[in-house]
Amino acid sequence: MAETSPGPGTGPATAGGRRVTIRDVADRAGVSVATVSRVLAGNYPTSAAARAKVLRAVKDLDYVIDGRARALAGTGPRTIAVIVRRVDSPFYANVAQGVEQEAAARGRLCLVCSHGGDEARELALVQMMREQRAEFVVLVGGAVEDGPYRARLTEYAHGLAAAGSRLVLCGRPVPSPDMPVLVVEYDNEAGAYAAVSHLLAAGHRDILYLGTMPGYSTVEPRIAGYRRALADHGLPASAARVEGFGLGREHGYDAMRRILDACAGRPPFTAVFAGDDQAAAGAMAALRERGLRTPQDVSLVGYNNDSLAQDLNPPLTTVNIPAYELGREAVRFALSEAAASSGPVTQKRRMLGTHTVLRESVARPPDRTR
Repeated sequence: MAETSPGPGTGPATAGGRRVTIRDVADRAGVSVATVSRVLAGNYPTSAAARAKVLRAVKDLDYVIDGRARALAGTGPRTIAVIVRRVDSPFYANVAQGVEQEAAARGRLCLVCSHGGDEARELALVQMMREQRAEFVVLVGGAVEDGPYRARLTEYAHGLAAAGSRLVLCGRPVPSPDMPVLVVEYDNEAGAYAAVSHLLAAGHRDILYLGTMPGYSTVEPRIAGYRRALADHGLPASAARVEGFGLGREHGYDAMRRILDACAGRPPFTAVFAGDDQAAAGAMAALRERGLRTPQDVSLVGYNNDSLAQDLNPPLTTVNIPAYELGREAVRFALSEAAASSGPVTQKRRMLGTHTVLRESVARPPDRTR
């Protein structure tokens, strides 16, 4: 029967038809079990000779250290978890890549998890990371800030803090100013404002916003930036046209087709600001099917700067979100706060900027007098 031993260096491996134990390592090295445990833990003084014997025995026996035991003892590699909605989304993938790269540079192990929009799954993942003693948990992406969301975030933040961990919100709304979280966000409204201002500077006055998601924390600021840009350029509130529910290519395509059907193919706008690049791609396809050219007939701007934006025909002007840098900054911010913290956990924020990427999908509005 396999033997176990206290300490972070315990853990079985399969070799020679049976489970290798820490006592096997001690016997092979000719030292005590306590010495093996100290060598494997790496945080106790041991002689160079004893360390060499233990490491040689570990290699000879193909002994595998039990990472779970080391984590519980606080001697194993520290873990950072990043939880996203989907791993196949360019935005989420880039944030996760930033977290992983910065974590690796700081000697941390990164776990990437996805919940697919399932709130119960998200809760289970946060709880799992708490049990695994994750150093901190990065929660990524927008949400509707309603009562259930506020309750969930409160449970996450206080539960992780009680376990000696920390919740980092990356592009997520924060329900209350006293919640013990770190926040890394980007200026959604400013990005939209700059993109619409670019259309206005090109001479457009009839600009459609495409792709709503009522209450959604990343979409509402984009609509607010759109409205503010129109107002700041002297247009009345009635000039704002906000249509189409949902983001993504399918929603953008379907919404634009319905709009064009309603106006018999003669749109009452000269430009479209889409809520994301995928919706812009769908809108561009629907316009093309009706014989409308981009940008000669209708100019088009997206949001996100997904990889597809530069491959559209024409390449899409869009707003760049610093997704990769958001992930890196989440790690840097959390580790710097952990090193500097000596009192109660408080809420702190960092804001990253966006910028407009100019490509070929915007031109001056067509002359409708001819």
